[in-house]
Amino acid sequence: MFSPGAGPAADPAGDRHERRIRSFQPRRSRVTPAQRQALLRLWRRWGIEVDGAAPLDLPRLFGGLPVVLEIGFGMGEATVEMAAADPGIGILAIDVHTPGQGNLLRLAEREGLTNVRVANGDAIILLREMLAPGSLEGVRVFFPDPWPKKRHHKRRIVQPEFVELAASRLREGGVLHCATDWEPYAEQMLDVLTTSRSFVNVAPSGGFAADRAAGRPVTRFERQGLAKGHVVRDLLFRRIG
Repeated sequence: MFSPGAGPAADPAGDRHERRIRSFQPRRSRVTPAQRQALLRLWRRWGIEVDGAAPLDLPRLFGGLPVVLEIGFGMGEATVEMAAADPGIGILAIDVHTPGQGNLLRLAEREGLTNVRVANGDAIILLREMLAPGSLEGVRVFFPDPWPKKRHHKRRIVQPEFVELAASRLREGGVLHCATDWEPYAEQMLDVLTTSRSFVNVAPSGGFAADRAAGRPVTRFERQGLAKGHVVRDLLFRRIG
């Protein structure tokens, strides 16, 4: 699709992809002309290949701003809204959906944002091999694939191993914010996070957070869920210890 170095790679980590169950499936659906032009024009400046080869220098990438990692951003509209609302926070947004990557770059440029970087690849490799312990202000996982069939539950990203990995990259007091419109997954998230000794629930009730907690904008996936009558659940857990 793109010449080397001109856009996101199809498999940035290559043989660093160890044998494990993944929570995502790469989607190389049709890229619009506007998205393609954004990728060609902006990828070298704002794009990051998650190849696992070397740690990221977050202070250099974001000019010293505290950084939030957003895992899975769809078409990027909510990411841009959050970045514009809080320019004092850098957003490192990771996904494997090429049209979404192009659209996020296009929107960020249109809004004149300088606090967004777009990562291409596996969030586990990014967390484990490219981000230093205690380097993140927050981690956001909004509307991840719910993998609704029971035999696929092992593919859900919010599992104990992921939660502890995320905790290790958060500073003390940093927040892991998850949201889903799939009630069984919401219950699993709450159970996994409540069980972790690395986090404490921000919600006074000890359950789900208030509706669209922490100013989270409505996402495209959220609108689709609401149209189907789904209930949206937010979970906010603060890193302790």
